[in-house]
Amino acid sequence: MKVLIIGATSAIAYEAAKCFAQDGADMFLVARNAEKLASVADDLKVRGAHCVETEVLDLSELDRHEELLERAFSSLNGCDMLLIAHGTLGDQRKCELSVAETLREFTNNCTSVISLLTIAANYFEQQKHGCIAVISSVAGDRGRQSNYVYGTAKAAISAFLQGLRNRLAKAGVAVLTIKPGTVDTPMTADLKKGLLFASAQSVGKGVYQAMKQGKDVVYLPAYWRVIMFIVRAVPERIFKKMSL
Repeated sequence: MKVLIIGATSAIAYEAAKCFAQDGADMFLVARNAEKLASVADDLKVRGAHCVETEVLDLSELDRHEELLERAFSSLNGCDMLLIAHGTLGDQRKCELSVAETLREFTNNCTSVISLLTIAANYFEQQKHGCIAVISSVAGDRGRQSNYVYGTAKAAISAFLQGLRNRLAKAGVAVLTIKPGTVDTPMTADLKKGLLFASAQSVGKGVYQAMKQGKDVVYLPAYWRVIMFIVRAVPERIFKKMSL
C-alpha cells in the first residue's frame, strides 16, 4: 500500500500513520517542522513501514503544491491513500480584530487544502482507484460565535469534498470527509477538557479504518453525529441567543 500523509506530525495523522505502518505500507510524509517530521518517520519505520520518505514544507506556500505532489507520487510510484491533515486552530478574537489574521487562518485551513485537492483529484481520477481523505471538523456543521472563522473554513472544505466525492465516484475513487469533535491534542492544549474529549489514538484509528473501508463521511467519535444533528436542529432565533 502506498500512503501520502500531508500534515503528518499532527496528533491524529500520526496515530493513523502508525496503523498504516503496521500494514507495511510505503509512506511519504509532509509537514513543516523538520525535527518532528524526522522523529515521526523514524518511529514509523520501527513500527513496520516498508519505506518512509519525507518532505518539509509550509503548506501556505500554495505555489509549491504541484511540485510537492508530483514528487510524492513519483517517490511512491503511485498512491493508494492520501490523507490531508494539516491545519491550525487560530484565535477567534484576533481574527475578529484583523482581516489579515482571518485570511491567514482561512489559508491554513481551507485554501491550502483546496489547492492540494484540486491537483490530487486529477491524479486519482486518471488512475481510477484510491482514497482521498481530509480532516474537516464538526465545527463546520454550524457557525458558532466561539470559532466561526475556523468553522467557516471547515464548512467550505466539507462542501468541496462533497462535490469532489460526487465527481470522483464515477472513477472509482473514494473521497472521505472526517469530522472529529474535540480531541485531546497539542492543538487543543489550551482548551478546558470535558467528557466529550476523545484521545488522538482512538480518532486516528477511526481515520485509518474509514479510509480502508472507503467511507464517505465519518464523525469521530461516532456520537458527534447525534450531537451535531441536535445542534443543527436548534432554530436560529434560539441559537443566536446561546453562548456556544
